[in-house]
Amino acid sequence: MNGYLAEIAPDPYLKLQKFMALIELLPEYARIVDDGLYRAIDIYLKAHPSLTESECKKLCKLIDCQKLSQDASSHAAQNDRLPVQMVVRVLYFEQLRLKTSFSGGSGGGDGSLSQRFMCSGGGVPSSCVSPQRDNYASLRRENRELKLEISRMRVRLTELEREQGLMKQQGMRDGRPGEHGRAFLASLSRGIGRITMFGPAVAERRRKKSSTRSSQCSEGKSRRRQKASFAYD
Repeated sequence: MNGYLAEIAPDPYLKLQKFMALIELLPEYARIVDDGLYRAIDIYLKAHPSLTESECKKLCKLIDCQKLSQDASSHAAQNDRLPVQMVVRVLYFEQLRLKTSFSGGSGGGDGSLSQRFMCSGGGVPSSCVSPQRDNYASLRRENRELKLEISRMRVRLTELEREQGLMKQQGMRDGRPGEHGRAFLASLSRGIGRITMFGPAVAERRRKKSSTRSSQCSEGKSRRRQKASFAYD
Protein backbone atom coordinates (compact mmCIF):
# COMPACT_ATOMS: atom_id res chain seq x y z
CA MET A 1 0.00 0.00 0.00
CA ASN A 2 2.78 2.44 0.87
CA GLY A 3 4.49 1.63 -2.42
CA TYR A 4 1.29 2.46 -4.29
CA LEU A 5 0.99 5.75 -2.39
CA ALA A 6 4.58 6.62 -3.31
CA GLU A 7 3.81 5.92 -6.99
CA ILE A 8 0.73 8.14 -7.19
CA ALA A 9 2.07 10.92 -4.91
CA PRO A 10 3.92 12.81 -7.71
CA ASP A 11 0.67 13.25 -9.67
CA PRO A 12 0.05 17.04 -9.70
CA TYR A 13 -3.70 16.50 -10.20
CA LEU A 14 -4.09 14.26 -7.15
CA LYS A 15 -6.23 16.12 -4.63
CA LEU A 16 -5.25 16.22 -0.98
CA GLN A 17 -8.58 14.79 0.21
CA LYS A 18 -8.27 11.80 -2.12
CA PHE A 19 -4.67 11.15 -1.10
CA MET A 20 -5.58 11.26 2.59
CA ALA A 21 -8.55 8.96 1.98
CA LEU A 22 -6.24 6.41 0.36
CA ILE A 23 -3.87 6.62 3.32
CA GLU A 24 -6.70 6.04 5.79
CA LEU A 25 -7.85 2.91 3.93
CA LEU A 26 -5.13 1.02 5.79
CA PRO A 27 -5.72 1.19 9.57
CA GLU A 28 -2.97 2.42 11.85
CA TYR A 29 -2.46 -0.92 13.60
CA ALA A 30 -1.66 -2.52 10.24
CA ARG A 31 1.45 -0.36 9.89
CA ILE A 32 4.25 -1.56 12.10
CA VAL A 33 6.66 1.03 10.70
CA ASP A 34 5.65 4.35 9.12
CA ASP A 35 8.79 4.83 7.03
CA GLY A 36 6.96 4.00 3.79
CA LEU A 37 4.10 6.33 4.65
CA TYR A 38 6.54 9.11 5.51
CA ARG A 39 8.29 8.64 2.17
CA ALA A 40 4.98 8.81 0.25
CA ILE A 41 3.87 11.95 2.10
CA ASP A 42 7.26 13.58 1.54
CA ILE A 43 6.96 12.88 -2.21
CA TYR A 44 3.46 14.37 -2.21
CA LEU A 45 4.63 17.52 -0.43
CA LYS A 46 7.48 17.91 -2.89
CA ALA A 47 5.13 17.52 -5.89
CA HIS A 48 2.51 19.91 -4.45
CA PRO A 49 4.36 23.01 -3.17
CA SER A 50 1.18 25.09 -3.28
CA LEU A 51 -0.30 23.40 -0.20
CA THR A 52 -1.08 25.72 2.68
CA GLU A 53 0.48 25.31 6.10
CA SER A 54 -2.76 23.99 7.59
CA GLU A 55 -3.05 21.39 4.81
CA CYS A 56 0.52 20.24 5.41
CA LYS A 57 -0.19 19.89 9.13
CA LYS A 58 -3.35 17.89 8.45
CA LEU A 59 -1.50 15.53 6.13
CA CYS A 60 1.52 15.04 8.39
CA LYS A 61 -0.70 14.19 11.36
CA LEU A 62 -1.31 10.84 9.67
CA ILE A 63 2.32 9.90 10.41
CA ASP A 64 3.03 8.30 13.77
CA CYS A 65 6.44 9.68 14.73
CA GLN A 66 6.94 6.83 17.21
CA LYS A 67 6.83 4.35 14.31
CA LEU A 68 9.63 6.01 12.36
CA SER A 69 13.02 4.34 12.23
CA GLN A 70 16.17 6.17 13.25
CA ASP A 71 17.08 6.86 9.62
CA ALA A 72 13.61 8.20 8.82
CA SER A 73 13.64 10.34 11.97
CA SER A 74 17.03 11.81 11.05
CA HIS A 75 15.74 12.62 7.56
CA ALA A 76 12.52 14.14 8.93
CA ALA A 77 14.42 16.33 11.39
CA GLN A 78 16.22 17.99 8.46
CA ASN A 79 13.29 18.08 6.03
CA ASP A 80 12.31 21.66 5.17
CA ARG A 81 9.02 20.56 3.62
CA LEU A 82 7.60 19.32 6.92
CA PRO A 83 5.75 21.61 9.34
CA VAL A 84 7.73 22.80 12.32
CA GLN A 85 5.38 20.99 14.71
CA MET A 86 6.18 17.62 13.17
CA VAL A 87 9.93 18.26 13.33
CA VAL A 88 9.55 19.00 17.05
CA ARG A 89 7.58 15.77 17.56
CA VAL A 90 10.22 13.76 15.71
CA LEU A 91 13.01 15.22 17.84
CA TYR A 92 11.02 14.61 21.02
CA PHE A 93 10.35 10.93 20.32
CA GLU A 94 13.91 10.41 19.11
CA GLN A 95 15.18 11.76 22.41
CA LEU A 96 12.83 9.46 24.32
CA ARG A 97 14.02 6.51 22.25
CA LEU A 98 17.61 7.42 23.00
CA LYS A 99 16.97 7.62 26.73
CA THR A 100 15.15 4.28 26.70
CA SER A 101 17.87 2.51 24.76
CA PHE A 102 20.57 4.04 26.92
CA SER A 103 18.90 3.08 30.20
CA GLY A 104 18.08 -0.39 28.90
CA GLY A 105 21.61 -0.95 27.64
CA SER A 106 23.20 0.15 30.90
CA GLY A 107 20.77 -1.93 32.97
CA GLY A 108 21.32 -4.99 30.85
CA GLY A 109 25.04 -4.45 31.06
CA ASP A 110 24.99 -4.41 34.85
CA GLY A 111 22.95 -7.61 35.02
CA SER A 112 25.19 -9.36 32.55
CA LEU A 113 28.31 -8.32 34.39
CA SER A 114 26.91 -9.42 37.76
CA GLN A 115 25.92 -12.81 36.38
CA ARG A 116 29.36 -13.34 34.87
CA PHE A 117 30.94 -12.27 38.15
CA MET A 118 28.90 -14.82 40.08
CA CYS A 119 29.62 -17.58 37.59
CA SER A 120 33.34 -16.95 37.60
CA GLY A 121 33.56 -16.99 41.39
CA GLY A 122 34.60 -13.37 41.77
CA GLY A 123 37.16 -13.08 39.01
CA VAL A 124 36.05 -11.21 35.89
CA PRO A 125 38.23 -11.88 32.86
CA SER A 126 39.08 -8.91 30.72
CA SER A 127 37.70 -10.72 27.66
CA CYS A 128 34.23 -10.76 29.28
CA VAL A 129 34.25 -7.12 30.30
CA SER A 130 35.69 -5.68 27.11
CA PRO A 131 32.67 -6.25 24.75
CA GLN A 132 30.23 -4.82 27.27
CA ARG A 133 32.50 -1.84 27.91
CA ASP A 134 32.74 -1.20 24.18
CA ASN A 135 28.95 -1.35 23.88
CA TYR A 136 28.56 1.11 26.74
CA ALA A 137 31.09 3.51 25.19
CA SER A 138 29.31 3.26 21.84
CA LEU A 139 25.99 4.13 23.45
CA ARG A 140 27.52 7.12 25.20
CA ARG A 141 29.06 8.32 21.95
CA GLU A 142 25.73 7.99 20.13
CA ASN A 143 24.05 9.82 22.98
CA ARG A 144 26.43 12.77 22.64
CA GLU A 145 26.01 12.87 18.86
CA LEU A 146 22.22 12.84 19.10
CA LYS A 147 22.29 15.56 21.74
CA LEU A 148 24.38 17.72 19.43
CA GLU A 149 22.01 17.03 16.56
CA ILE A 150 19.00 17.93 18.71
CA SER A 151 20.73 21.15 19.77
CA ARG A 152 21.33 22.04 16.13
CA MET A 153 17.70 21.30 15.32
CA ARG A 154 16.56 23.53 18.16
CA VAL A 155 18.71 26.37 16.84
CA ARG A 156 17.30 25.81 13.37
CA LEU A 157 13.75 25.76 14.75
CA THR A 158 14.36 29.06 16.55
CA GLU A 159 15.72 30.60 13.36
CA LEU A 160 12.71 29.38 11.38
CA GLU A 161 10.29 30.85 13.93
CA ARG A 162 12.19 34.15 13.86
CA GLU A 163 12.13 34.24 10.06
CA GLN A 164 8.42 33.46 10.05
CA GLY A 165 7.76 36.33 12.46
CA LEU A 166 9.81 38.72 10.33
CA MET A 167 7.93 37.63 7.22
CA LYS A 168 4.60 38.27 8.93
CA GLN A 169 5.75 41.71 10.06
CA GLN A 170 7.00 42.50 6.57
CA GLY A 171 3.68 41.40 5.10
CA MET A 172 1.79 43.66 7.52
CA ARG A 173 4.02 46.58 6.60
CA ASP A 174 3.53 45.95 2.93
CA GLY A 175 -0.23 45.85 3.38
CA ARG A 176 -0.38 49.32 4.97
CA PRO A 177 0.44 52.67 3.35
CA GLY A 178 4.02 53.66 4.10
CA GLU A 179 5.15 56.82 5.80
CA HIS A 180 5.97 58.44 2.47
CA GLY A 181 2.60 57.44 1.12
CA ARG A 182 0.77 58.89 4.12
CA ALA A 183 2.79 62.13 3.89
CA PHE A 184 1.99 62.39 0.19
CA LEU A 185 -1.73 61.85 0.82
CA ALA A 186 -1.71 64.42 3.63
CA SER A 187 0.00 67.05 1.47
CA LEU A 188 -2.40 66.30 -1.36
CA SER A 189 -5.42 66.71 0.90
CA ARG A 190 -4.02 69.98 2.27
CA GLY A 191 -3.52 71.24 -1.27
CA ILE A 192 -7.08 70.35 -2.17
CA GLY A 193 -8.27 72.11 0.98
CA ARG A 194 -6.40 75.26 0.01
CA ILE A 195 -7.94 75.22 -3.44
CA THR A 196 -11.39 74.79 -1.93
CA MET A 197 -10.91 77.46 0.74
CA PHE A 198 -9.09 80.15 -1.23
CA GLY A 199 -10.44 79.51 -4.69
CA PRO A 200 -13.60 81.70 -4.36
CA ALA A 201 -11.65 84.50 -2.68
CA VAL A 202 -9.09 84.61 -5.46
CA ALA A 203 -11.83 84.65 -8.07
CA GLU A 204 -13.60 87.50 -6.25
CA ARG A 205 -10.39 89.54 -6.11
CA ARG A 206 -9.78 88.99 -9.79
CA ARG A 207 -13.38 90.03 -10.59
CA LYS A 208 -13.00 93.22 -8.54
CA LYS A 209 -9.70 94.08 -10.26
CA SER A 210 -11.21 93.58 -13.69
CA SER A 211 -14.27 95.73 -12.81
CA THR A 212 -11.99 98.46 -11.42
CA ARG A 213 -9.92 98.47 -14.58
CA SER A 214 -13.03 98.68 -16.78
CA SER A 215 -14.43 101.59 -14.76
CA GLN A 216 -11.11 103.42 -14.96
CA CYS A 217 -11.04 102.94 -18.71
CA SER A 218 -14.60 104.28 -19.12
CA GLU A 219 -13.81 107.35 -16.97
CA GLY A 220 -10.72 108.08 -19.06
CA LYS A 221 -12.73 107.89 -22.27
CA SER A 222 -15.41 110.28 -20.95
CA ARG A 223 -12.77 112.81 -19.88
CA ARG A 224 -11.16 112.71 -23.32
CA ARG A 225 -14.56 113.30 -24.91
CA GLN A 226 -15.23 116.31 -22.65
CA LYS A 227 -11.84 117.82 -23.53
CA ALA A 228 -12.53 117.39 -27.23
CA SER A 229 -15.94 119.13 -26.98
CA PHE A 230 -14.40 122.10 -25.15
CA ALA A 231 -11.80 122.45 -27.87
CA TYR A 232 -14.44 122.70 -30.60
CA ASP A 233 -16.40 125.30 -28.64
